[in-house]
Amino acid sequence: MTGTYLQVAAALLFVVLLIVAGGFVLKKKQNKFGLMSIVSYQPFGPKKGVAALKIGKEVLLLGLTQNDIRLLRVFKDEDIDIPETEGFQDKFQKFVNIGAHRN
Repeated sequence: MTGTYLQVAAALLFVVLLIVAGGFVLKKKQNKFGLMSIVSYQPFGPKKGVAALKIGKEVLLLGLTQNDIRLLRVFKDEDIDIPETEGFQDKFQKFVNIGAHRN
């Protein structure tokens, strides 16, 4: 009887670990290809604002409310100048380098 409980617990643990590992791999894969990124967001009140979203070679300007998302305009990537933003890894590396120079 106890052996059956151990088998069920081990199988459940395996399934949970498999789901977590799959989510981790998918998240890494999505960030690696950079299919979509938020360029900017300007809030205009609680749960209201305008967002610029880069997808591929287009930048979408979206109006966001609590109940609705509207496409305001589509820009080609070459039509507008989007400054390169630093990712978390770059910012973290700068922080580490500053700490290393102080010691």
